[in-house]
Amino acid sequence: MKITSYELFQVPPRWLFLKINTSEGITGWGEPVVEGRAATVKAAVDELMAYLIGKDPMPIEDHWNVMYRTGFYRGGPVLMSAIAGIDQALWDIKGKYYQAPVHQLLGGKARETIRVYSWIGGDRPADVGQAAREIVAQGFTALKMNATEELQYVDSYARVDQAVARIAAVREAVGREVGIGIDFHGRVHKPMAKVLAKALEPYDPMFIEEPVLPENNEALREIANHVAIPIATGERMFSRWQFKNLFIDGYADIIQPDLSHAGGITECKKIISMAEAFDVAAAPHCPLGPIALAACLQVDATCHNAFIQEQSLGIHYNQGSDLLDYITDRSVFSYDKGYVKIPEGPGLGIDINEDHVRKMAEHGHDWHNPLWRHEDGSVAEW
Repeated sequence: MKITSYELFQVPPRWLFLKINTSEGITGWGEPVVEGRAATVKAAVDELMAYLIGKDPMPIEDHWNVMYRTGFYRGGPVLMSAIAGIDQALWDIKGKYYQAPVHQLLGGKARETIRVYSWIGGDRPADVGQAAREIVAQGFTALKMNATEELQYVDSYARVDQAVARIAAVREAVGREVGIGIDFHGRVHKPMAKVLAKALEPYDPMFIEEPVLPENNEALREIANHVAIPIATGERMFSRWQFKNLFIDGYADIIQPDLSHAGGITECKKIISMAEAFDVAAAPHCPLGPIALAACLQVDATCHNAFIQEQSLGIHYNQGSDLLDYITDRSVFSYDKGYVKIPEGPGLGIDINEDHVRKMAEHGHDWHNPLWRHEDGSVAEW
């Protein structure tokens, strides 16, 4: 079997899909994208696929090493996301060839289902109490929300009070049994992160996410020594070598590698296994499409320390197109009492609605991160 061709589809709301074709008629799908940089990642995929045309798709580990190691300049969100989508598609092909789900090829399942959480509140969180009630009524047992709007390096306690009031409203709405993940989103710098984290402690968050930007991970030490809330980070970290120091330093409790950003199935399986050796949990990042989610679930199935999975159904980014629109069997992502079953179909376990993909690719998208500014005109972290 040889790789004969590939196609890329830039589809709304903000995704990029990859289809790899083979000489035996088996196709594989991947989702290589950086949100807001889809066209840039598309160019990187074109460069990497030039090597793979005519190759046997089966030796995935070797292909991964060629894509990663033969680039003198390596790593980073664009190159690792391009590798990730290709890697997903190669695993999809391999599973379909052997008529087995990817998790069987990775050693088999450690679980039958995994807990999922849903987003509430949008970029600028509002009406979160009612939104939390609606999510719980749908059967979710965990949710996540942005903690704040933009914050300056040192900001007012009134802004902190506003954020705390929103989280308090959610906790009051859902009770103590529902997990609440609070995403600082890198919007909060160290001076205010300590203040905000301490103020949130009475509301028993499931975790606080990216309390500081990943380039400032050394500050996690001070935050971890300041509060007892589990600290999650990693959605903007792209290889096992970046995660290595995070594990050695020991101040992250939960890692969130993204299977469309951090080298795909091959790399994220290794990252999450490394985390297990440090008694660190995993909650893979996935505010993306169905291919990315399917890849996450295949890896989650095999990792003892994966405890919850992000998913994008109904997320505020998915205006006009949503998670289920691009697959033929929507039941594969049926959520029951806050859990989803591990897909058992061959490969990634989903069937892409290619006609719909092609139709929506004609519309495409040009999604970019919003530009926020502080009152003084300086650029704010989104």
